[in-house]
Amino acid sequence: MTTKLIKAADIVIKECLGVKKGERVVVVTDEPCRAVGYILWDRLRQTTDPILIEIAPRQIHGQEPPTTVAEVLKTNDVFMMPTSRSLTHTHARIEACRRGARGTTMPGITLEIFERTMNVDYKKIARLTTKLAKLLSRAKRATITNQHSTRLDLHLTGRKGYIDTGSIKKPGQFSNLPAGEAYIAPLEARSNGSIVIDGSFAPIGFLKGNVFLEIEGGQIVNVRGNRKLKSIFNKYGKKERTLCEFGIGTNYKAKITGEVLEDEKVLGSIHIAFGNNLGFGGKNKARVHLDGVIKAPSVWLDGKLIIKKGKYLI
Repeated sequence: MTTKLIKAADIVIKECLGVKKGERVVVVTDEPCRAVGYILWDRLRQTTDPILIEIAPRQIHGQEPPTTVAEVLKTNDVFMMPTSRSLTHTHARIEACRRGARGTTMPGITLEIFERTMNVDYKKIARLTTKLAKLLSRAKRATITNQHSTRLDLHLTGRKGYIDTGSIKKPGQFSNLPAGEAYIAPLEARSNGSIVIDGSFAPIGFLKGNVFLEIEGGQIVNVRGNRKLKSIFNKYGKKERTLCEFGIGTNYKAKITGEVLEDEKVLGSIHIAFGNNLGFGGKNKARVHLDGVIKAPSVWLDGKLIIKKGKYLI
C-alpha cells in the first residue's frame, strides 16, 4: 500500500466523510474493486470498527444490490461502495440516505484513479461546482452543441441544480467519489434534438467511435455508431430511454479513461444520462442510469454561452 493510496483513503475518510470514532460504517465492494474496498476498510480501522461486505458484481449500472445489503445500509451511519457497477441511483442507496445514513459510491474505481483523483484540492473544486449549480438552478433552458454540428435543447424550469463536491459530513448527504460535477434533472418529456457522445458511455466504457443519439420528447428514438449500445437500449422501455440528467465536470485531475465515474468529472466535459433520476429531483423511476460523456462541448444557459468548446466563460 503506497503512501499516496493511504493519503487518498484518509482524504475519503477524514476530509470527505468526516468519520468519527464509534460510528457504524460499512464498506460494500465486489471483486473488480476489492483492492480499493480493502484499503478503505483497513484505514477505517484506525477510527472505528467497520464492516466489509463483498457482493457479486451487478450486471449493469443501477441494478439493486442484494436485499441483505440494502438492509445493512439503512442501519449504518456511513457507507462506502466501491463497486464495478454503479449503486448510486438504486433504491437501496436512496433509502439509506433518506433514513439518515451518509455515504459515497465509487463505481468502476481503480487503484490508479483512486490515487490520482482523490489527492486534489476539493475546496477549489467546490467553488466552481457550486457556482455552476446555482446557474443551473436559475436557468429555464440549456442548449448543447459540439464539433459534430448537433444541437440538443433541455428544459430546466423548476428543477434544482445539485453539487457533487465530495463533502459528505451531514446525515443523509451523498456524493460520488472522486467528486466534481454540477448536475440537474431536466424536465423528462421536453428534451429534443441530437447529440454525439464522443468520450465514454456506461456500460460500454471508452468509445472508439462516436455515438449519435436522436432525442424526441425526452426519449432516445435513434442510436447510431455502436451496435452494443443500441442493443442495450432496445431491450429496455421508455423510462430507461428517457434523458434524466445533465451534468458538468469540475475535477481538474480527472481525465477520460473509459471509467464513467471519472470521465463525467473531467473539467470542461459534460454528460447526459438516461434512466433513473429520483435521487436528484427528477420523476423518472427506471431500472438503470446510463451516462454518456461529451469531451469539448459548448453550452448555453438561457441563451448565454457559459462553456465554449470545453472552456469555461464564467
